Amino acid sequence: MEKGTPKEGPNHHRVAIVTGASTGIGRATARALLEDGWHVVLASRREDALNEVVRAYRAAGSEDSRAIAVPTDVSDPASVQRLFDVTRETFGRLDLLFNNAGLGVEGVSVEALSIDRWKQLMDVNVTGTLLCTQAAFRQMRAQTPSGGRIINNGSLSAHVPRLHSADYTASKHAVHGLTKACALDGRQYGIAVCQIDFGNAQTHMTAKMGAGTLQANGERVPEPVMDVSHAARSVAYMASLPLEANVQFMTVMATSMPFIGRG
Repeated sequence: MEKGTPKEGPNHHRVAIVTGASTGIGRATARALLEDGWHVVLASRREDALNEVVRAYRAAGSEDSRAIAVPTDVSDPASVQRLFDVTRETFGRLDLLFNNAGLGVEGVSVEALSIDRWKQLMDVNVTGTLLCTQAAFRQMRAQTPSGGRIINNGSLSAHVPRLHSADYTASKHAVHGLTKACALDGRQYGIAVCQIDFGNAQTHMTAKMGAGTLQANGERVPEPVMDVSHAARSVAYMASLPLEANVQFMTVMATSMPFIGRG
């Protein structure tokens, strides 16, 4: 295969948008999809970081234009619409949206939670997921052939909370509800909507876990983590399925972390 030639296979000429793609799970997933032959639109608020990801990919020996960066604020409807317009204008269609952009903040007890912090987190984690999903639905319905897949980044907190996480837990429960409702809405259009829940993938957000993570009893205990590549490859697997099949919900976590039996 010549340098810069997209990999042949079932994902040849498929197009994905990955939000929150400048770091962590989003960055690793964008790379995994590119390695599988996808065309990938990387979105996040940090243009410099996005461009660095694209440069790193091309420097590794892939000089083609299958990766582009589009700075995006997922909480802003105009910014989201531009992301999807650029995707359509550049690649002609959209087969996959990975709704990965989200805020994770230091825990605070519910009585100390400010309304400004609550609104900011909901704007990104919930409204951002909704806005991107709406835009994806419109594009996936209109294109030929129609249809596509939307994968939402949930969290173990979509099921079981940590101490001092009212805002984050509420946002991820909302994403879980959106996933189920949109999966039902998408059936008639060939749009598969699903969710993946990660536990302790090793990223900048979990960097402090080695020093101790707040447990339900108020103690701080170090928790195990897993390599972020396992999270990325799990998303890539879900994305690889034909639209007649869907992993509705998947949980990928560090084996010994406190989730089963949390609390």
